[in-house]
Amino acid sequence: MKIGTDGVLLGAWTPVNDDVFSILDIGAGTGLISLMLAQRSYAELIDSLEIDEDAYEQAVENFENSPWGDRLFCYHAAFDEFIEEMQDEEKYDLIVSNPPFYNSNLSETETTSRETARFQDALPFEELISGAAQLLSENGNFSLIVPKEEESKILELAKNFKLYPSKITEVKGTPAAKVKRSLILLSFHQKETLKDILILEESRHNYTAEYHKMVQPFYLKL
Repeated sequence: MKIGTDGVLLGAWTPVNDDVFSILDIGAGTGLISLMLAQRSYAELIDSLEIDEDAYEQAVENFENSPWGDRLFCYHAAFDEFIEEMQDEEKYDLIVSNPPFYNSNLSETETTSRETARFQDALPFEELISGAAQLLSENGNFSLIVPKEEESKILELAKNFKLYPSKITEVKGTPAAKVKRSLILLSFHQKETLKDILILEESRHNYTAEYHKMVQPFYLKL
């Protein structure tokens, strides 16, 4: 699976405070976001969850080959199984997810691993938010990236589980482009929502200063 802009955005944008001890990455893929958060934080525990076997095996290998292997652990399980297993454990200070939101009418036999990873029915938004609410600490944050058109649905679902937006960043490819993604930070505390816009490029491969500064620490060449 290739490195996607959504994952890089989420890993770079998500606020990581000094008091974050434990992190959970739901739908980790090959471990990109977990690795980025390990690089950015001193969190002693970074768990990730991945149901696809090939992606899980790649994530484990990537974790072992990273400088932060002693802090990273990947579970190969479905989200509902993971929730049941972790019910009596300590809650996470930060939960992140780049959830599947690709809709397709293809049959299972016609899909690739990459397509399967994007299927919305692989992890419905309601199940994702409900589970995150069960695993999040009282003062924790839940950070995710979704298509702009799903933003209002996500916020409505979140409210049902007493999760409220503290920050929303709308993402545009270029100044003239429509908003394509929404980066959303949720918590159990109701407060004024900070809103801003992130533009990725001034023109093709000509990145904005803001985006370059945000993601440069994670690229060998940019």
